[in-house]
Amino acid sequence: MRHGKKVNHLSRKTAHRQAMLSNMACSLIEHKRINTTVAKAKALKQFVEPLITKSKEDTTHNRRLTFAKLRSKDAVTELFREVSAKVGDRPGGYTRIIKLGNRLGDNADMAMIELVDYNELYKPGEANKKTTRRSRRGKSKPAVAPVETATEKSNEEE
Repeated sequence: MRHGKKVNHLSRKTAHRQAMLSNMACSLIEHKRINTTVAKAKALKQFVEPLITKSKEDTTHNRRLTFAKLRSKDAVTELFREVSAKVGDRPGGYTRIIKLGNRLGDNADMAMIELVDYNELYKPGEANKKTTRRSRRGKSKPAVAPVETATEKSNEEE
């Protein structure tokens, strides 16, 4: 039975799991997308989304709470400056998990987790617009007689 089981322990002890999620969250904030297993991606999503929500309000208290989880000054700075500016109007759902298939070595389910606002392919309205116009078939160009060379003229005269 799974009564009250809210955290996937990922076959790790608490300190190892917290350190792994912290490192993965820092990599996600820095690179905007990372490849990992599906189970780790789902655990990372639950770990990083509350941190992104805290970053929308830039207070000293929120910075300290976020730093306590991430333990990387660079990641906290980038989260509060760049990422929070992009996700400021979004009410939640800051990350997206895309399944990639199975890993060659051990057949583990792999996934890519990314920050939603940093993917240009999925932005509705902007990237899906066609930028080129179809032009109508142009008027036929006036027929130009091919230029004959001197050797062709001499061959025709003979």
